[in-house]
Formats: sequence, structure tokens, C-alpha cells
Amino acid sequence: MRVALTILAIALCLFLIQVSARFGFSRMLARYAVIENSVPAVDQAIQIAAADADIHRSRASILNRLQNPAEAAKSLAIAASLRYRDDILWIELGNTREELADTDGALAALDQAVHWAPRYAHTHWQRGNLLLRMRRPADAFNELRLATTANPAYTPNLIDLAWGISGEDIKTTESILEIKDDTTRLALIRYLARKGKGREVGDQIASLSTPPSTEVKNETARLLFAAKAYREAFELAGAGQLLINGGFEEPIAVSDVAFGWIIAADQKKRAAIDVSEKIGGEKSLQINFDGAWAPGAPLLSQTIVVDPGKTYRLSFAVRTKDLVTGGPPVILVNDANNNQLLGRSENLPTATTPWRTSTLNFTTTTTTQAVIIRLQRNNCDSSPCPIFGTLWLDEFHIEQTEPTSLR
Repeated sequence: MRVALTILAIALCLFLIQVSARFGFSRMLARYAVIENSVPAVDQAIQIAAADADIHRSRASILNRLQNPAEAAKSLAIAASLRYRDDILWIELGNTREELADTDGALAALDQAVHWAPRYAHTHWQRGNLLLRMRRPADAFNELRLATTANPAYTPNLIDLAWGISGEDIKTTESILEIKDDTTRLALIRYLARKGKGREVGDQIASLSTPPSTEVKNETARLLFAAKAYREAFELAGAGQLLINGGFEEPIAVSDVAFGWIIAADQKKRAAIDVSEKIGGEKSLQINFDGAWAPGAPLLSQTIVVDPGKTYRLSFAVRTKDLVTGGPPVILVNDANNNQLLGRSENLPTATTPWRTSTLNFTTTTTTQAVIIRLQRNNCDSSPCPIFGTLWLDEFHIEQTEPTSLR
């Protein structure tokens, strides 16, 4: 009996070794087939291991690359039947059937994907998108909402679809989304802010059940600012319609999007708040030049909201010490939307000068929402064109003067 059991065990081991070897060889053959896009090679692998779903899937991949989706769908159907709980296989089969214009067959495959993975977001998302393409929006958005419930990371995509389907109508978008909580509404607010929809953002903020935090308001304001919805951005940030920190009494930012003064990132080491030199208040802005500052590149800037078709006067104080350059600094005012030049100061003084006040007038166009005040250099007659010395700025003020005719 012991000998018989030993022989049986040896036979079983040999059988398992043979099966393992066949399985390994078939997988190796399938990998080769995928690399070489060889249908004969993958068919040989299937003959060796016909019950291996991955090999049928490899065959489908090759056939899709060879632009034969009809045969690829057949291979995927076999693979899905062999591993019927694999939602990814059902999704791949559904996508391939849709490519063949077999939307009913595609939906049947995606139904299976959802059946075997009902709590996964991607299965509902895939089926919802197919239903949308089948012009069944009500069913589609039911599925898409289930996807966002399973995984909130899909929410921005859902909002984008709803916004597009609605023709960018906020009421229809809200109806499609069926907003039930502040989390979803905040996601919609961020989306609208990125689109520059300031009025809609304001309405949605008013619809929140809990007032937004200062952090959320500032984030939304910055998104609106970046989308050039300046008036709504400033209102949300509480910045108003005035020049901020005109006397440099507060710190200034190094950033691309900010309210108040901004120092260009590559120039931040040149600027510092100075408490010893000022014409008003307790501080001024000191800028030191050691040669490098490209003409035309803004060093200091601030965006402010203005009214269209109005005339404004900008005033500021300037002092210099040993300032030497062939391209002196200048203050410019540009339209924030299209960068159109609206106003330009005289060249700032060179050499060494005491504090002096300079003014410039500018008129906004009929479409101007905001302007950017910039400190930059004039172009030079020669290159290179270094700049050396020290410049102080202080007491920036802006006021609206008598309106002129609209341009």
C-alpha cells in the first residue's frame, strides 16, 4: 500500500509539473504574440491552455491593434465567460462592442460589469457614459451619480458633463446633479469659478447650508481671479475697488495670483520693506539693482478693479540713489483682460534724487473690468543693458476723475 501511494504521489507530481510547464509555456507564447502582434502565435497558446482567460484577452488586444474589433469582441466574450466575475473584462468587451456600433451588446456587457462590481465607481461611470452616448440622459446621470457616491473623485467630471449637457445653464445643471449636500455644491462652486462664472458662483455660495470658511472664500476668489472674473473675485475676497497696501505698510506677496502687490518670483531678492526711507507712513519699498533686470519684464505689479469708460489718476512717490541705466524704470497701466496699454508714467528718475511725487492719467475702455499697475523697464538702445543702484517707491494712490467719452 505504501509503495502504491508513493507511485501515485509521484504520478501526481509529474502531472502537475507537466500542467505547470504547459501553462508557463502558453503564457510565454502569449507574451511573445502580444509583442509581435502575432495572431498565429496567440492561437497556438490558446490550443495549449484554452481555459486561460488572459490568453484570450491577449488575443483580443492583438486583434484590436490590427483593427479587427469584431474578432476581438469574440475573444473578449470567451475571456469574460471564463472569468465572469472580472468587471474589467466586461468593460473591455462593452467598449469593443460599442466600437462595432453594437450598443445593446455593449450595454449588456456593462450590465455584467456593474453586477459583479456594484460598489465600484468605475463600473457605474462606464455604464453611465454609454447610456449618455445612447441618448438616455436620465438613466445615464442616475448611473453617474452612483459613481460619484462610490468615489467622490468623479464629482468634477460629473459636473463637467452636466454643465455641457445643460448648455451651460446653471438651473439645468443643478437639476441634473441633484445636489443634496454642501460638498457637492462646493465642487460646483469651484468648477464655476474656474470657468469665470462670477454671478453663478455668488448664487451658489448663497445656497450653501453653512457659510463658507475664509479659506474656501479665498480659494474661490483666487480661482475667479485666475479666470479674469475680477470684480466678483475682489468682492468675494473683500478687497473692494481700491489700491491695496499703497504705502507698503504690509508684507507683499511673491505669487502669480494674489490681491495686492506681487513681486516677480525671479526678482524677490531685490525688493525689501524699508523702515528708514519713506515719504509717508512707517515704511516704503526698496529695490536694489545689481545689473540684471530684463527690459519689459514686470518686477512689481498689482491688479485693481475699475469701472469701464472712466478716467483715473494714479499717483506715487519715488526716490533713487546712484541709479544708472540705459533703460530707466517706468510705471505702466494695462487692461487686465487684453494687456492693452492704458497709461504710462514719465521715466522714473536716475542718478540720486530726493522723494518726488509723480502722476499719470489713464482712461478705461468700455470693456475694461480691471487694470494692472506694473513697474518695468524701458527697452534699451543697446544690449546688454544693465541697471545698477537703488529705487524706493511709496504712497501709491488711485482716484477716479471726471469721466471722458467712451472709447
